[in-house]
Amino acid sequence: MPGHFEPTSGGGAAVALDEVEISIIRSLAVQLLELIGPGPAEGAPEDPLAELFAEGPSEPPKDPVLRRLFPDAYGGPGGEPVPPKEAEEQHAHSAEFRRFTENDLRAGKRDNALAVIRSLDALTTAGNGGAVLELSAEESVQWLGALNDLRLAIGARLEIADEEDTDLLYRLPDEDPRKPMVMAYLWLGGLQETLVETLMP
Repeated sequence: MPGHFEPTSGGGAAVALDEVEISIIRSLAVQLLELIGPGPAEGAPEDPLAELFAEGPSEPPKDPVLRRLFPDAYGGPGGEPVPPKEAEEQHAHSAEFRRFTENDLRAGKRDNALAVIRSLDALTTAGNGGAVLELSAEESVQWLGALNDLRLAIGARLEIADEEDTDLLYRLPDEDPRKPMVMAYLWLGGLQETLVETLMP
């Protein structure tokens, strides 16, 4: 079980984590929460109906990580250039789609990151400095979403655009300042892959 998820009864998953791994995942999840920002209801008057119909932003975020987490819904495949008229239509459709979906997407990503933090905080650390994290089926899905978002965020910071970029990461020299971030990216990828496998029927 060390370093990878295994299925548990009831459709959940379990993984053994040491104190350093727990600290890294928790820190990354907290940073993700800070990046996504507070929900629209925080600091707003309590009106569930108004919140239900609250409109989100219509323009993509300026931060490259947030752009990766909340991409435009419409666009040419692989970012290929399109004729100006078509590009204008795509922009209008993307803006409209974003206005009515981004708040919900942000809320879902916040919930997933919070689920990761809470489950790590609830761990009873064993005497050997590690613990076994046991997740329910629902928590496993939330962890999967959060791990995916963390990898997207780190991938954006590392400017990973395709598989070739990922291959280059394996060949970075140890003295490269990106190396710790690369190691976290690859490690989270392994966790994500084994968690997907545990959730497959």
